[in-house]
Amino acid sequence: MPDFAYTARDLTGALIEGTMSAGSEREAVANLSSKELFPLTVKATSKQAAGEHIKVKSKFVTPFYSQLASLLRSGVPLLRSLQVIGDQASNPQFKQVINDITDRVEDGATLAEAMARHPRAFPELATSIVRAGGEGGFLEDALDRVAVFTDQQAELRSKVVGAMAYPIILAVVGTLVVNGLIIFVVPSVQGLFDRLKEKNQLPAITEWLLWISGLMTSYWGLLVLAALVAGGVALARWSATPNGRAMLDRWRIKLPMAGSIYLSLAVARFCRVLGTLLKGGVPIVRSLDIAADSTGNVVLSEVVRDAADNITSGEALAEPLAASGHFPRDVCEMIAVAEQSNNLEVVLEQISDSLEKSTWRRIELFVKLLEPLLLLVMAAVVLVVVIALLLPIIKMSTSV
Repeated sequence: MPDFAYTARDLTGALIEGTMSAGSEREAVANLSSKELFPLTVKATSKQAAGEHIKVKSKFVTPFYSQLASLLRSGVPLLRSLQVIGDQASNPQFKQVINDITDRVEDGATLAEAMARHPRAFPELATSIVRAGGEGGFLEDALDRVAVFTDQQAELRSKVVGAMAYPIILAVVGTLVVNGLIIFVVPSVQGLFDRLKEKNQLPAITEWLLWISGLMTSYWGLLVLAALVAGGVALARWSATPNGRAMLDRWRIKLPMAGSIYLSLAVARFCRVLGTLLKGGVPIVRSLDIAADSTGNVVLSEVVRDAADNITSGEALAEPLAASGHFPRDVCEMIAVAEQSNNLEVVLEQISDSLEKSTWRRIELFVKLLEPLLLLVMAAVVLVVVIALLLPIIKMSTSV
């Protein structure tokens, strides 16, 4: 969580300066206002929080929540629980993070404040729920909710990666096989076709194959490869800019078949995060601010932040989501009914479960269609190469 330097005035008009940790500039202003301070300037400092550079994989962090919840529920004090988990940690980086959290808690910081110092180990969602649980007196339940959420996200991620592994391997192997044929096999038999080429009797498909092979094995091939690499680097840098990222995210949503799958996963992730935060006791405006970043899409994030502004103005959440056209109509209808019946967090988790199940079925169908399609493309390319090599040989044998 970043630090913000601020200047503010209190009720007496005295000028106060200081720094504070907050998830965003908006949250920092809200925290100052809650302390009856009138902020004049709020700026993010360039100084990183201690331990912010330490990155820990989620597979090491996920068991931490359930272990800590079990120890606390068994009556073990928080400080002792952290020491026990730190002693048992197998990952050196995570052990360092846990030891730093233990030291900060021993110095009087809350668990959420200590976790916020390590944003590359503990996501903002976990920190916010733990903060709400600590303030509301249900820390064990809050840690359990974070553990369940991280397990569900890890399971969904592993399913998607596992489903796409075979098609990706198939595409890579197919590309290597075709390139091997063009780079190594075609040049070895090129001398056989010189006689037909001098007589202008070489088939057009063979001439094209020889031209491609010569291009890939010559200096020009290296230039083309360098141009492709430079283009990829330029595209990556452009996509990192705000305009490039926004355009790329719009393009992702509009992709045929894959775009709807991507959109459904983003909406499901948003509903899961928002429902988990609300059930953890985090205020809805703050929950929407965190859930907006969890979508992984700039277009959807802007829609969610506009919805947060509507909530601040006293309006409903479902209306701006439906007006954007990016959220499914049935999802918006369910959110509208849930707002009226005051059980939004429950319905959001139900929506997420339903979307994830339906999206997983579509991913399975997409992969089943993609595998034979890749095989057909590979077979077609290899067949073209073989035909281009055999046609001159058949023509030469016929003339003899």
